[in-house]
Amino acid sequence: MAVAAGCTGQGGAAGRADDEDLLRDHDWTHMPGTTARDGVLRVGATDRRIVEQDASGGRPNPPLNLAGPHLESGGDFTVTARMSGVGDGGGSWLRLYGQVPVVYDEWRQERPSLRVGVTADGRVKAQTWDGGSDDPSTTRVFDCDCAGTVTLAVSSIGDTFRVQADGRRLGTVPDPGVFAEGTVWFGLEADAAEDARREGWRLTRLRARAESGDPLRVVEAPRLRQKRSGDSLRARAADVGRPFDIGTALAENPLLTDARYRALAGSQFSMLTPENAFKPQFLHPRRGVYDFRDADLLVRFARANGMKVHAHTLVWHEALPAWMREDDDPGEVRRTMLRHIAAVAGHFRGQVAEWDVVNEPMSDDEESYTDGDRGLRSEQSPWFGAMGEQYIDEAFRAAHRADPTARLYLNEYGVEEEGERWDALYDLVARLRERGVPIDGVGFQNHEYAPGDRVDPETFRGHVRDLAELGVGSRVSEMDVPIGEDEEHGRRTQADEMAGKLRVCLEEPTCTSFSTWGFTDRYGSTADTRVYPPRPADSLPWDVDLRPKPAYERLLAAFDEE
Repeated sequence: MAVAAGCTGQGGAAGRADDEDLLRDHDWTHMPGTTARDGVLRVGATDRRIVEQDASGGRPNPPLNLAGPHLESGGDFTVTARMSGVGDGGGSWLRLYGQVPVVYDEWRQERPSLRVGVTADGRVKAQTWDGGSDDPSTTRVFDCDCAGTVTLAVSSIGDTFRVQADGRRLGTVPDPGVFAEGTVWFGLEADAAEDARREGWRLTRLRARAESGDPLRVVEAPRLRQKRSGDSLRARAADVGRPFDIGTALAENPLLTDARYRALAGSQFSMLTPENAFKPQFLHPRRGVYDFRDADLLVRFARANGMKVHAHTLVWHEALPAWMREDDDPGEVRRTMLRHIAAVAGHFRGQVAEWDVVNEPMSDDEESYTDGDRGLRSEQSPWFGAMGEQYIDEAFRAAHRADPTARLYLNEYGVEEEGERWDALYDLVARLRERGVPIDGVGFQNHEYAPGDRVDPETFRGHVRDLAELGVGSRVSEMDVPIGEDEEHGRRTQADEMAGKLRVCLEEPTCTSFSTWGFTDRYGSTADTRVYPPRPADSLPWDVDLRPKPAYERLLAAFDEE
């Protein structure tokens, strides 16, 4: 297999008659970090990163063109790109993915890919990932003195990539079988430059050519609209007799690259929750820099399939870009929160049905529930640190101003059961209502990671009714239940737990929806990420092969028992 990235210079930019033009007459308008104009792509620095749950680290999360063309090939091939404006203080990169990365709940699994480009100091760097680690399996750096408009070429002959620049051979890189599955997805990246006015580069040509085997096939993004099923969860939900939605969390990468995942998502559910794309570190990675393209894809999918969007989430202490934690001035922290809400909720105004305005405000520290404390998360939350409890009021009021027709929710885990956490949440909601805060509902996450997390459905019902007395609705927002080592017993428990909570929602008129946190173990966010590649979990109604489990059948049956 041969892969080349080239541009004008000595390498011959005109292309051959059998080249496939991948840039013109193809859709690149939905790729994060890029601006398309007159057949040229300007690639800007997004600096998208995924931090750990404790706010440490920061794995790169570069964009790729999910909604544009990709390649299918049965043999060797060449990809040619003309890159202009390189070397202006930041690196310029072309990323070719043999398999699209999986982004779990705030964690990215690298799969086989090749990254090649020009560094800020004019050298050429080529890196490969083999799917066995976050880090590259091989990195090679070559002297080039490249700048301006540069021709790069990486040809894979057998198990070796040959790297060229402007027709000059620079060296080789081992190929771990990056394109063994015969597919190529495209990503473009720009490093941030010290002088922000000089950030980015331009892609003016992108071509592909078969070198051996069958001709290349250029594949456009799939149709978003999926066939409906008369016997599905969403079909049963439509017959409840009142507005009621059955939902799930969705991720844009498998939605655009896995046809079976896409078909089930569109046919089975009437509501989607973006798993990650609406979180601050994904769509607001740099101060004043927003990119909504991945989030917009999910909204487009929902619209194409008549689904509602429950948008998640505006204000949280996790999934924050590093810059959101840098300010010490409380006034600036408040302004950051309000600007973010205004920009994000304003962008999606009228396009989403509901917002998780504040996510997980309750503390995990037992001392937060003693000596008169109200149980709110303090040290981990920059918002509480700057404004105290008032941040919640301000967030809801700002969301209502930005999107006045959307229903506004507070979302929390561990409040299905009795105890101080539930009591503190109930008291918080009562205070918010007394202060006239426009809160419409509470999301009960219902993550049942361990046997101790199991909650009697009648306990949950009591909490739904308590909130109803305050004039506040409820929903099951993120349910998942691991099966565990005893598979037969675990499958039965999973089905019982999910169906039990769904029945409560169907029977209580103020419970408006039931959602699981993903629907298939193939991409489930409870996968074990302590090993690489991650070990799939078993917490969702469809297994890793997208086959329904007993939990799915019990959820269907719960509608008939209502």
